[in-house]
Amino acid sequence: MRLFLITLCAALGCQPVQTAPTMLFTAPQAVPIGPAVASPPLQNNTILQPAIAAPAGSPCANPLFVPVTNQDWAWEQIVDVVDDYFRIERENRVQLIGNVMTEGRIDTFPQIGATWLEPHRPDSVGRENRWESTLQTIRRRAVLRVIPEQNGYLVDAVVYKELEDLPRPENSTAGAATFRHDNSLSSRVNEGVFRTRLSDHWLSLGRDPAVEQQMLAEIRARVVGEATGVLLK
Repeated sequence: MRLFLITLCAALGCQPVQTAPTMLFTAPQAVPIGPAVASPPLQNNTILQPAIAAPAGSPCANPLFVPVTNQDWAWEQIVDVVDDYFRIERENRVQLIGNVMTEGRIDTFPQIGATWLEPHRPDSVGRENRWESTLQTIRRRAVLRVIPEQNGYLVDAVVYKELEDLPRPENSTAGAATFRHDNSLSSRVNEGVFRTRLSDHWLSLGRDPAVEQQMLAEIRARVVGEATGVLLK
């Protein structure tokens, strides 16, 4: 049968069917462009640099300069920011005595650091400080100096960090197994229940720059009006 069909096609002069190859890609098409514009030639020794935008939440200088147009309003903003973090012990605002502007100062009470159970308190900045305040007894206190300058203030923020020094772990019976006979045993009936009994001895851990930076960022955002980022608490 196949031989018959081949003989018949040859007698009739049939040509084999040829299929065009499949095109995987279409031919490139011309894209219309506008007229070319010649740029001015660069000067000698010209260095090209990419434009980099200032990052949001950039670190604040410490001391931080803030421009001031209303001294009373600016002072109240600074005090309000400090009050969100610590309880203020005393404050001396910037005053004009004669022809001299006196330096302002804000001192706070020592305050036990915020734990993970106190998310509303901002004085433990960052996860590491929050865990440290949860597992240890950490306290902080702040001292802010407001130095008058031309057309503004220099705000110098210092936050001191301390670790409680206990003779033994709290509520531990270690070292107390031997009873003393020279005094009667103290009763614990009227003893208050607190999270911790503070010691009179504290070990200095230096300054806490995380809290300082966050406070200065909020002061800058309020007084200067810049939108700055806040560290994860």
